Amino acid sequence: MMNSEKKNRIIDRSLFTVLLAVVSAVTLWLFYKQATGSPEGYHSDMKAYILEMQGLDSGYSFPYPVFFKLAALFHLFVSPEMAVAVATMFLNSLSIVITKLGFNYMAPPEIKKSWQGRVFLSMVSVSLFLISMLSAVKGIYLPGIRFRYLGVFTANPFHNATYMAARPFAILAFFWFGKLLPVYEEGVHGEKGKIRDYFLFSLFLLTATMTKPSFTIVLVGTAGLIMLFRLFRSGFRNFVPTLQLGLCFIPTFVDLLYQYKGVFVPEEGVEGGIGFCFGEVWALYCSNLPLAVCLAVGFPLLVLVLNYKELKENTLYRLSWQIYLMGFAMAFLLYEKGFRMPDFNFSWGYMYGIFFCHMGALLVLIRSTGKKKPLLTGIQWLAYLCHFVCGLNYFLGFLRGWMYY
Repeated sequence: MMNSEKKNRIIDRSLFTVLLAVVSAVTLWLFYKQATGSPEGYHSDMKAYILEMQGLDSGYSFPYPVFFKLAALFHLFVSPEMAVAVATMFLNSLSIVITKLGFNYMAPPEIKKSWQGRVFLSMVSVSLFLISMLSAVKGIYLPGIRFRYLGVFTANPFHNATYMAARPFAILAFFWFGKLLPVYEEGVHGEKGKIRDYFLFSLFLLTATMTKPSFTIVLVGTAGLIMLFRLFRSGFRNFVPTLQLGLCFIPTFVDLLYQYKGVFVPEEGVEGGIGFCFGEVWALYCSNLPLAVCLAVGFPLLVLVLNYKELKENTLYRLSWQIYLMGFAMAFLLYEKGFRMPDFNFSWGYMYGIFFCHMGALLVLIRSTGKKKPLLTGIQWLAYLCHFVCGLNYFLGFLRGWMYY
């Protein structure tokens, strides 16, 4: 007779497979429509990606080849449009699978002991990739919020394939850096330090960088400040372990320098490079930044207020907020000079911060469900449900070909 644990896993895996198949099919249809649609509908950068994948001049520089090489592999069997759509769908679905495995690993045992708990984790894992910023119903004006998306931003920008393509590797790098943070000061030969984990973190971060560097610059900035703070706090006694972890970033630094040369070095007669500002680019799209932040991370903010002690006790949760703050700072203070300035490309790092803020808050809420006051727990889940309902509405707009902003 089949034991209960095995039965629970079969039920969970069956439902998760169905959910993943549905999401994969619907997103594939969307990405294909974006690849074949007109500028009036299903707006995205897919046309440029298709040209880049075929080695043709797209008018843009994409010095991060992973997504395009994967699409080129699919292009051996299908049309260019379908190849780019399949590559985007595959990597977006891979993010869901990685998140589900991570949630399974980090969830408390009492949730995983029943099939209902496991199914709950599956549903939450999938829902994370459908949430969006909070938005008002039609006819209600929010002061200073000119657009639903622009200036507020979302954890799931379905119009940008390279963001979704880099996300599975970003999630892996996030998990592994969170795993190394509590133990790296013991060194690679410490009781909990494993060379394999250093290697995997370095590999995941490099792959994310070679797919889209937006998450990388945020994580590198965050990691640098954390490691420097700990280095000075210890009086340089942890210099060797800090150096050992720092070596993991070298392949990524080399690739970032290559990308910087291809994108940010100004050409003759054209202004380029990275400039500093105080929110001027953000102000092009939004004049009420505090409200925009609340709309983007309302659920994580509520979880933070009600579970602030977790910041000290939970390394991964603390890291999610540190990444968010670094993403916010870069979006607020940095911009690309020249014609790229209105593109607000530093907002992509901020959106990764929004995503990981929600992920970290979900992990905290999952752990506290059933242990703390049910009313407060219910309010937090209601806040998450609001993001999910708004996200479904936003996603349905994409399916209908509406403009993303």
